[in-house]
Amino acid sequence: MANQDDNSIIAVDKFILATRDSGYKGTESAIAELVDNSLQAGASEVIISIAADDEGNEHPMRVSVLDDGCGMDKKTLRQALRFGGSSRFNDRNGLGRYGMGLPNSSFSQARRVDVYSWRRSGTVLHTYLDVDEIAHGDLTEVPEPYEGALPEWVGKVKSKTGTLVVWARCDRLDHRRISTIARKLSAPLGRVFRYYLWDGVNIVINGVKVVPFDPLYLHADSPEPGGLIYGKKIEYPIEARSLNGSPGQIGQVTVMFSELPIRSWHQLSNEEKRQLGVVNGAGVSVVRANREIDFGWFFMGGKRKENYDDWWRCEIRFDPILDEVFGITHTKQQIRPLDYLQEILTPDLETQAKALNGRVRQAHLQIRAVDRTIEVERLASEKDQLLDPLPKPGAKSEKAIENLQKRHPTLQDVPAPEEGAPIQYRIIQENLKDTSFFSFAVKDGLFVLILNPEHPFYKRIYKPLIENETKENKELRSQLDLFLLGAARAEAAATRDPQREALVQFRKIWSDNIATFLIG
Repeated sequence: MANQDDNSIIAVDKFILATRDSGYKGTESAIAELVDNSLQAGASEVIISIAADDEGNEHPMRVSVLDDGCGMDKKTLRQALRFGGSSRFNDRNGLGRYGMGLPNSSFSQARRVDVYSWRRSGTVLHTYLDVDEIAHGDLTEVPEPYEGALPEWVGKVKSKTGTLVVWARCDRLDHRRISTIARKLSAPLGRVFRYYLWDGVNIVINGVKVVPFDPLYLHADSPEPGGLIYGKKIEYPIEARSLNGSPGQIGQVTVMFSELPIRSWHQLSNEEKRQLGVVNGAGVSVVRANREIDFGWFFMGGKRKENYDDWWRCEIRFDPILDEVFGITHTKQQIRPLDYLQEILTPDLETQAKALNGRVRQAHLQIRAVDRTIEVERLASEKDQLLDPLPKPGAKSEKAIENLQKRHPTLQDVPAPEEGAPIQYRIIQENLKDTSFFSFAVKDGLFVLILNPEHPFYKRIYKPLIENETKENKELRSQLDLFLLGAARAEAAATRDPQREALVQFRKIWSDNIATFLIG
């Protein structure tokens, strides 16, 4: 029965049970906390093991994290298991600051945590915490570490220094199957600790190395690089204001954007895009001290997330001195930025996000337009032999084709013309210098029809046919493409300069008249 006269600040038995429900999103973030401790101790290898527990208890799952870091002496080891007992409290040079990570993360997943640590071979110190013993009042302080041996199931450990953290009676893991837990851990840990993995740290889960994952797809050592940097890095000197608004030191925030390779990856299946991390992957990676803290839709103002946003990414890196400005919690798994920071970053990030969304949208429209014009282009080439041959194109037209080929990959794969071969037709979209709805260029058996996406006819009639993929719209679009190819080819067939000039003038006036009728 609880002591009714107990006026201590903390009711330990209730606190230890309540703290299990606070702080961590799940198994992945709790284990990341242990990896933080290993890296802070200078570990070059972190071995994570998920296995069945041999004790035959109600929760037969055991999780362990073994590292080759510097290890701990008795005093440090005992303090490490105290809530807030870190020897590096409020130290911003590493990954942790508050000394809550080891006990808090452990009890969020398991009912017991054992810690073994050694600073020289053959001398292993051991202590523990147990939820049930604390709740029953049997354990009121961290037991003094004593010399012992590592559990037999660990096997031979090569490192002369290191630490082993063991979670026993795991009753709150995200999944019940060992293989599922291991698989679900790999990708997020690869993203959270990508900078450490690139620098040579090894993280192993049940014998399988964690592969670094770059959400911006820029790093050469990522499984699927291919992203392109968009624009220049944006750097902000930010004052490290506290919650009450008092000024502080100046920290650096660096923002970088990337575009994913739409043309290379758009034909992949949804499953392949999921495996690459494209589907539902839109967001901003927030990185502190080379460790990702959060990933989400941050600093975007009124810009709502759309499917098109899966095709670009953003990374925000900041100095630890700005922890309070970003609202870093002791669990290091989310941010709650102050309004002050929102006001600085949001205008630029929202503008960039909208620009990238527009680029992705336009790229997909062009890809869909290309995909749908292939049959039209084939049909036009097939029928071209029934028409009178075109006159030899002038130097200006040939130069226009060369410039277009630099900007449109679909024009680069056209085979060299053979004697008597039909003309190859291509339809592309590109802004024109004048107000015409369409233009064209001819060179070496290649005829390119250029549609102006800024013309009202394109926006109000042509574009909706692309976006709304009904059978009727596809047929109508094909017939409209053939109609425009016929008009452009007729103009290209003119042999005399006065006739050509008259046709160019007619096309411009015709385009302007259409625009006037459509928009007034």
